[in-house]
Amino acid sequence: MTPPTPAPGAHRPVLVVDFGAQYAQLIARRVREANLYSEIVPSSMPLAELMAKDPAAVVLSGGPSSVYAPGAPDVDPALFRAGVPVLGICYGFQAMTSALGGTVQRTGRSEYGATELTATGSDSVLLAGTGDCFTVWMSHGDSVSKAPDGFTVIAATEHTPVAAFEDRSRRLAGVQFHPEGLHT
Repeated sequence: MTPPTPAPGAHRPVLVVDFGAQYAQLIARRVREANLYSEIVPSSMPLAELMAKDPAAVVLSGGPSSVYAPGAPDVDPALFRAGVPVLGICYGFQAMTSALGGTVQRTGRSEYGATELTATGSDSVLLAGTGDCFTVWMSHGDSVSKAPDGFTVIAATEHTPVAAFEDRSRRLAGVQFHPEGLHT
């Protein structure tokens, strides 16, 4: 299947940064289904090279690593000062948290599969129109335990008090769940 042709003047890609999970392909597909051009790029791509692609937005995908493990892929914190909207998903959410001074840890409570999520921020841009409680697909062993400064926690689950956050002024957001999956 070929991706849709971008609309005139809409040549700036949504870059999906691949942290090694099978989800990067599905995320890129969902972006294309929204009639936006997307490209998957490796997490090892230097920030200057990534920014040279003039992205309209960046999505940080999931991955199998723990952000605090030696040799785990990370995110250059300068990405979050580049003025480009960024969405972190699962590992990407945790990598964003770690890069911006929040806390990620193994809590001893993993969540896998369908999980009830409760929206905690009534004025959230990211979760607008989703309702107060809905089912999401989780797949994680580590959790964000403290959001970075400047972020508002906008969702939680029974075992994950920071399941989503956003910093509207900087156009940065992250979710622990997988919005690209059909189960969310």
